Amino acid sequence: MKKSIALLFFILLNLANASAQTELSIPYGNNKEAGNYKQINGIKMYYEVYGTGKPLVLLHGNGGSIKGQSRRIDYFKKQFQVIAIDSRGHGKSIDPSNKQLTYTQMADDVSTLLDSLKIKDAYIWGQSDGGILGLLLAIHHPDKTAKVAAFGANLFPGKKAIYNEIDKMVLDTLKATKDPHTKNLYTLLAHQPNITDKELQKIKCPVLIMSGDRDAIRLEHSIEIFDNIPNSNFFVMPGATHFGAYEKPELFNLVLMSFFNDPFNKTSSVELFTGKK
Repeated sequence: MKKSIALLFFILLNLANASAQTELSIPYGNNKEAGNYKQINGIKMYYEVYGTGKPLVLLHGNGGSIKGQSRRIDYFKKQFQVIAIDSRGHGKSIDPSNKQLTYTQMADDVSTLLDSLKIKDAYIWGQSDGGILGLLLAIHHPDKTAKVAAFGANLFPGKKAIYNEIDKMVLDTLKATKDPHTKNLYTLLAHQPNITDKELQKIKCPVLIMSGDRDAIRLEHSIEIFDNIPNSNFFVMPGATHFGAYEKPELFNLVLMSFFNDPFNKTSSVELFTGKK
């Protein structure tokens, strides 16, 4: 039973990977023409670059890779310089230490890579764990973030942020697994992140908090994130799960493109009705 739970969870986590290459001629995630390695904080970080324009960094979720971003890359490279990254311990990035992953270290890796590429004020989009990394970049590396969009991110682990059944699935898998890599990934999910409301309140750049209305993350938790970021917008995708970006790509692309291209606006209904700001 526990093995089937683990298998189901990884199938969901890698939903994008399973269908990413359908009808796409470019082998995103394994493209010799666009791929590069850089020595970053003791690892060989793999990344791919496509297109020209404003830098847009794509950050995948737990257990994912650049391959899962294929359709996002294919769409957004027409307008942006897309930098797709395999996080430490994921995809083609090589971490010889095999130490326990931390979100803080993974965000630092992204920042260091952007330094090496001489990129500042980038747009950031992150899915799940990638969304957490986006928030951490905005908190600790504000010079790297012009705008951040995070789909299905959480501030802390456990049932107050994640639905009970999914939290139990993570903990059961962590107890049952014998595989070191799986144990590392699920330990990350079970014990991190640890972001406070006060840290969120320090974020200066515009942030778009995104969620499916049937997400793994509790809606009230996503609202807490939205409420504590001064310059934030909130989008709930109807009829969508934690993987709404893949389930409704046209709607997702429309919303994300609007957030990145349009002037940021946080005018409230109270301000409209009272005339006060």
